[in-house]
Amino acid sequence: MRQRALMTILLGASMLSAPAMAQTLRVALASEPTAVDPHYHDLTPNNALALHIFDHLVRQDEKQALQPGLATSWENDGKNRWTFKLRQGVKFSNGQPFGAQDVVFTFCRTLKNETKVSGSFADITGNFAKVETPDANTLVIETKTPEPLLPTLLSGLPILSASIVQHGDITYDVEKNCGVTGPWPTVNNFNDGSMAIGTGPYKLKSYVRGSAIELERNPNYWGEAEPWASVRFLPVTNAGPRLAGLLAGDYDVIESPAARDLNRIKGDKRFAHVITPSTRIIYFQLDVDRDDSPFVKAPDGKNPLKDARVRKAMSLAIDRDAIAKRIMDGAAEPAYQFLPTGMFGTLANPAKIPYDPTAAKKLLAEAGYPNGFQLTLSATNDRYINDSQITQAVAQYLTQIGIKAEVDAMTRAIYFPRRAKKEFSVALGGWGSNTGEASSFLRQWPPTPNEDKTIGGSNYGGYKNDEYDKVIRAAISTLDDKKREELLQQAMTIVLADGAFIPLHFESGIWAGKADLKITGRADQFTLAMSVKPAK
Repeated sequence: MRQRALMTILLGASMLSAPAMAQTLRVALASEPTAVDPHYHDLTPNNALALHIFDHLVRQDEKQALQPGLATSWENDGKNRWTFKLRQGVKFSNGQPFGAQDVVFTFCRTLKNETKVSGSFADITGNFAKVETPDANTLVIETKTPEPLLPTLLSGLPILSASIVQHGDITYDVEKNCGVTGPWPTVNNFNDGSMAIGTGPYKLKSYVRGSAIELERNPNYWGEAEPWASVRFLPVTNAGPRLAGLLAGDYDVIESPAARDLNRIKGDKRFAHVITPSTRIIYFQLDVDRDDSPFVKAPDGKNPLKDARVRKAMSLAIDRDAIAKRIMDGAAEPAYQFLPTGMFGTLANPAKIPYDPTAAKKLLAEAGYPNGFQLTLSATNDRYINDSQITQAVAQYLTQIGIKAEVDAMTRAIYFPRRAKKEFSVALGGWGSNTGEASSFLRQWPPTPNEDKTIGGSNYGGYKNDEYDKVIRAAISTLDDKKREELLQQAMTIVLADGAFIPLHFESGIWAGKADLKITGRADQFTLAMSVKPAK
């Protein structure tokens, strides 16, 4: 009896000592992922969710430093050829072994993805001239043009299992369907869980849009087991209910609490918070291409946004300091270029854009619009921190200089597909640099798209500058760091002067949670269960 009682006590003690291993982590999201499909849309909430289920060849830590992932090492030959050595002994969540053909299949799928939004991830693989697999654990990629940042770019590409489709020998022969004999996966195949097969620390249990995403620990995971047996992500787009749910004990962690509410969290010993500077630039993209832009109405019947003086006037009309201090409650920094100063390829001393409505009015008059014109600002209301409030503030600033601005804010599920179809005249955007250098924004948004869509994939405003295109194309294919940095600075100077993109501010990532949890903030603003650990 004494032995049985002792065993009962020891069993109880062991259960109390490791409650986290059987616990569900409940996370309230400010912005819900739009799909489980990791290639559907290159969007921060989607990419963050994908990291739970899928691995990448290369990982980025919380400071965006590169770490080995499914590839243990990589090297470049000084030109167009990269060799990756793959991790051995890895299995997918369905028990299938991971190998080089899964990576080749993944590359092919990015180019055969008919249900994707915009050019998501095809901008990476579109530069591949050849992909070879000398053996199951070696991958050799030859690019069409030199790609100095290929490991960094691949750190954003989730790897799929070739077992989810019917196929013969998988080869990187896109014209011959890469050896795939059945239908290519669609977004619905991932959302229903049937093809959500990865090598990540978790596997999908259920995805109910607008309700919850449930994950469970992946028993086949090759790395160290996560402390949470299950994770439940709940979309709560309003900051008030997110905070109320945390205070009531309904959530363990919330993302993006309103900065104005941080004092309330600080005053309660039950909770803690983390603020982490990010590389995410919030900006407006202007339609500078079409004569007949859909949401611009001017007395002369033209599109005023095509005039650089009008674009400069709009930028001068915005009080960035006020937005950062009042709307963002100090959890943002005014932006005068497209990546925080000091990072690779940025201007050392960018000219501050002053708040000068008088100068703005003068420029409008010079451009032929002394009485302004009508304009609609299009924006999300559930994607970026205070996105609709920011847009309303900018509309008021523009109205003060004579531009009669209205706001059309909508859910991101509607907004992003419409923006990709170029349905807006002035569109709010947010972009976090996944490379840690200026090329991330400068190659994606301003360039004239090339045939393979490896650059300019998000140029929805039709911006075109031949000098810029020449400089940015040279920059992204230059392996010499010093020369590439100089070229990126030239490109930054050109696009800032043209004003087709109006920078506003850089967001900070904010998370709050229970005090017995340790939350590690990330520069990429990803909300990850892997970044939450028991404090003790």
